Amino acid sequence: MPSKNPVKKILVTGTAGFIGFHLVKSLLGTGYEIVGLDNINDYYDVDLKYARLSETGIPSGKIGYNKPVTSGISDKYRFIKMDLEDKENLLALFGQEKFDLVVNLAAQAGVRYSFSHPDAYIGSNITGFLNILEACRYHPVEHLVFASTSSVYGLNEHMPFSVHQNVDHPASLYAASKKSNELMAHSYSHLFRIPVTGLRFFTVYGPWGRPDMALYIFTKSILSGQAINVHNEGRMERDFTYVDDIVQGVIRVMESPAQPAGKDESPQDPAFSTAPYRLYNIGNSKPVKLMDFIRAIEKELGQKAEMNLIHIQPGEVEKTWADVSDLARHFSYSPGTPIHDGVKKFIGWYRDYYRI
Repeated sequence: MPSKNPVKKILVTGTAGFIGFHLVKSLLGTGYEIVGLDNINDYYDVDLKYARLSETGIPSGKIGYNKPVTSGISDKYRFIKMDLEDKENLLALFGQEKFDLVVNLAAQAGVRYSFSHPDAYIGSNITGFLNILEACRYHPVEHLVFASTSSVYGLNEHMPFSVHQNVDHPASLYAASKKSNELMAHSYSHLFRIPVTGLRFFTVYGPWGRPDMALYIFTKSILSGQAINVHNEGRMERDFTYVDDIVQGVIRVMESPAQPAGKDESPQDPAFSTAPYRLYNIGNSKPVKLMDFIRAIEKELGQKAEMNLIHIQPGEVEKTWADVSDLARHFSYSPGTPIHDGVKKFIGWYRDYYRI
């Protein structure tokens, strides 16, 4: 997708991660000057993270802390290994690079992991995000876009989930940390007039996906003949969203800085503000039953899954369903990847990557 301004410089954090990697791949060759940032932590297999970086032309052997590595695919992409909690080096980077746009996708993800490693969420999602906001405060940018999550809806039962609803009952520390990001971002947008847009991602899947996600776990288990745990006895629904559809939306949003509420928009609405601040859901808006998702995997693998039907786990919600009408209206967002096609593409990648 061509950029509106080919000379803009963009910082993308989390570029060794799933969505960040796909965003950089889409931006290569569009004219942007891109700086990627990631701390390459060991939350999951670091070899997968290095393999993603390699796909974008960043050789693992040249990566060192706070040492820029230029991509072998495009000299307009550089990668830097850095932790967002490293405020001194992060602020220095902003001062040196003078970014026009920032897309913050770096975060400690995962609901269940937050039960056993709560400190990781405070460090990465709170302190790390605060440092991003501070950097944008002292080194102003045209637009900051940051990743939130459908998990912020927590115990909400009104469907579909809308950004115009209050989300005051998170069901996990992960969700609470991302809700905190939304509040922190609004305060900085209000105080320092930083244009900020938050995107609530809904169950993103696709090639190069995270090993802690259902599609990866199910595929790996079925191929190895192991039983899969099916939560809530299979009565789960998720708004599975293919990663290319997500990236399409992120690019459109980042190129249009957030504006204060218009005359027909109430500044008391959670999605708007008198500050240049916006919130959007970004999902497929077509919930899929978990059992139908499993059937699609079985069909593509040509193998049946052995299932352990278990109770719903703490911190989980039974159903997610995104109302993306605002994103569709403002940015012509239209996710178009059917679940069977997305599953097929993931399994094709999985077989190729693991040579199965």
